[in-house]
Amino acid sequence: MSRSVLILVTHLLGVGHLARAAALARGLVAAGHRVTLVSGGRPAPLIRVEGATFVQLPPVHCVGVDFRTLLDADGKEIGDDVRQARIEAILAALASADPDVVVTETYPFGRRQLAAEFRALLEAARDRPRPVAILSSIRDILNPPAKPSRVEETEAVLARFYDGVLVHGDAVVTPLSASWPTSPGLERILTYTGYIADTAEPVKGVPSGEILVSGGGSAASLPLYRASIEAAALADTPARWRLLVGHGVTEADFEALAANAGPRVIVERARPDFPALLAGAAASVSQAGYNTMIDLARAGVPAVVVPFEQGKEAEQRLRAERFHALGLAGIVGEADLSGPALAAAVKAALARTPGEAPVLALDGIAASVRAVEAAAQRAEELTQAWTRLDEALAARREIRLWWRDDDAVAATPALDRLLALAHRHALPLSLAVIPAAASPNLAGAIAEERHVDVLVHGYAHANHAPPGAKKQELGHRAVAEMLAELGRGLSTLRSRFGERCLPVLVPPWNRIDPALIGGLAALGFRGLSVAGPRLAARLHDLTAVNIHVDPIAWKQGGGLLDPVLVLSQCIRALEHDEPLGILTHHLVHDAWIWSFLDRLFDRLKKHANIRFMPACALFA
Repeated sequence: MSRSVLILVTHLLGVGHLARAAALARGLVAAGHRVTLVSGGRPAPLIRVEGATFVQLPPVHCVGVDFRTLLDADGKEIGDDVRQARIEAILAALASADPDVVVTETYPFGRRQLAAEFRALLEAARDRPRPVAILSSIRDILNPPAKPSRVEETEAVLARFYDGVLVHGDAVVTPLSASWPTSPGLERILTYTGYIADTAEPVKGVPSGEILVSGGGSAASLPLYRASIEAAALADTPARWRLLVGHGVTEADFEALAANAGPRVIVERARPDFPALLAGAAASVSQAGYNTMIDLARAGVPAVVVPFEQGKEAEQRLRAERFHALGLAGIVGEADLSGPALAAAVKAALARTPGEAPVLALDGIAASVRAVEAAAQRAEELTQAWTRLDEALAARREIRLWWRDDDAVAATPALDRLLALAHRHALPLSLAVIPAAASPNLAGAIAEERHVDVLVHGYAHANHAPPGAKKQELGHRAVAEMLAELGRGLSTLRSRFGERCLPVLVPPWNRIDPALIGGLAALGFRGLSVAGPRLAARLHDLTAVNIHVDPIAWKQGGGLLDPVLVLSQCIRALEHDEPLGILTHHLVHDAWIWSFLDRLFDRLKKHANIRFMPACALFA
């Protein structure tokens, strides 16, 4: 099935980001898909985008490592007018492309200075009437975040908008965690595609015996070019050195390089036949950008890399070290760069005995195309699941719904987030508190929360099941002992929370020895809540109100359960004539669970036939 795909990319220094996005666009076109490539960086004449609709935004770039200051084509800092014009052009491209899939290159892992335009695209894509899958496309190695809050912010954006992350690398060579902290939730949405290369086949070149020097598309490579000219004069080999200078280097700097070049040095602008030149070279000297390192791996020539390390940039250094460990390149640190150091490194590279090239996953385009196609299909399936839920809800005259959150013990940031979620949706909340572990500050945290009821969550939430059995606190012991604990637990919470504590037992892990149930009323309990359809409205003078929907993938180690399965839980629960219960565990929620709950509650509130019930009303 042919799909429409929109890719948004902005390159600020070199052209690597655009080159990778364009290669993905060409692969999608070759697979029969319609592609709109929206570029926000400066025009790059050597980048091929044939077959795709190309949209050039008002271009921006930066100088050096000052990524906060964005400059226009005239070198002036952009203002709000340029930013707004870019947003309008992006939204126009979205409307024209009517995509099945939106791909943002680098964002939200980077490009924070352009967050407004990316967010405008994401929000508009999510608001479209038909399903749109949203993917982030990132290189193998990212520049590590400057502070932990950046990681949290990134995951919040991913959880709210994104269906997956395409990592254009090989997890065996460099897992994303080598450069960016990855939580279990983030790991679950990563797809390692392999490296992006137009072909995985080795490039054939005519042997030239040259030392080929390349530095990407920006002026950041000038120190490398200058050191190469000096190294060529010092080298004890007659080999010619050819410098391919990117179009981001000004004409004045280009002419200065040419004027200083010795008789064995050729200085020219970057050429589209670079891969063939590289394959025929005696050795390569370059930086350690993504595309350059892939070209080196394909060419298999002796190489020296000088990773870009200005400011706090660490991405190229990390990549250089990984490829050095594979035997693909020698390294000269940027701080150590000089003519003599570079000449010595090239001599050592030429003297190394060629070994068998390591096998790298270079089929990144094909794998990325498959991932994009799967994301489009998955978006349709999820949209259909939401539609089925809406239809099931609309088919019932009235639905009573309640929300129970388990394992509360203290005032924590997670509890604050839970209460904020309840406030945002104006929902009553039933908080199952563990008596033996309850901190005094919990009562203070909910003192002003008029719509929060407290339930008794066992006693200590301690597992007494034998090895191999399912976890259970209320079982596998003498009934009298367990009843005594539960009596103390109810008394403890009543003294701490007063009338807010309802005499309702929530067994830990939703499991209870049936022999206990008959003794609960004598302790003062009036209600019992476990999981699944209730067997009877009243059991041993207890009101039974259960939960049915749990969004956590407990059997898979936590995180968000497949949303299609969660929505199916909701639909199945409607088959029973009882209140629909949603269960959460605020202490173990990740960004994806919080985001899903926000979306679920928002969806449920649109149905006028749903009554959101407090526990005090259900267990009255």
